[in-house]
Amino acid sequence: MNRRILMVVTNVDRYEGDPSHPTGLWLSELSHAYDIFAERGFAQTIVSPAGGRSPLEPRSLRFPNLDGSARSWREDPERMALLEDTAAPDEIDSADYDAIYFTGGHGVMFDFPGSEGLQRITREIYERGGVVGAVCHGYCGLLETRLSDGSHLVAGRDLTGFSWREEVLARVDKLVPYDVEAQMKERGARYSKALLPFVSNTVVDGRLVTGQNPGSAKETAMRVAALL
Repeated sequence: MNRRILMVVTNVDRYEGDPSHPTGLWLSELSHAYDIFAERGFAQTIVSPAGGRSPLEPRSLRFPNLDGSARSWREDPERMALLEDTAAPDEIDSADYDAIYFTGGHGVMFDFPGSEGLQRITREIYERGGVVGAVCHGYCGLLETRLSDGSHLVAGRDLTGFSWREEVLARVDKLVPYDVEAQMKERGARYSKALLPFVSNTVVDGRLVTGQNPGSAKETAMRVAALL
């Protein structure tokens, strides 16, 4: 059966506390997953909290972050067009999808957590037996997602995501609106991170798959694909 995956991207192009600093989608976190899922024949739809355009994080377009996968996307007009007209959550029927996959970039910190539409879709996919994946800051999209019994989806779950130490090393700790690592722990998640920052690290807990940073994009997508 052809598996169907909902890929989630941000609409935010500036840090809210300092509009002079641009942000957006970290392209390789989308492109690696998209490539891996496409190779397996999975159907993919790109959605964002507001629908419409998803801007790119400028730093993700510079060496060494612009790897072969991201460069191929950047140079492909058809794929770039996919980011100009993403679907909105209210246009999505969760029953059409076997998995939801949250990409990162600092923009997601501002618009992923408050999206009730994404929360609904995530809950419905997960409770129907589907897979929930997130890479890097993508796990911000799971902060406020609750199951039908009122509990946080992440409560008691092993997961990872961009760490506070990595925020500091990336020199954005003064720009980000909150410490997502700490917020996850407050919601009962069993957060863990790699010994060294920025190395690939993926955690699988049942049908929840999370990757720590951009370097984890390929491994995380492959783990999601394996579950499907």
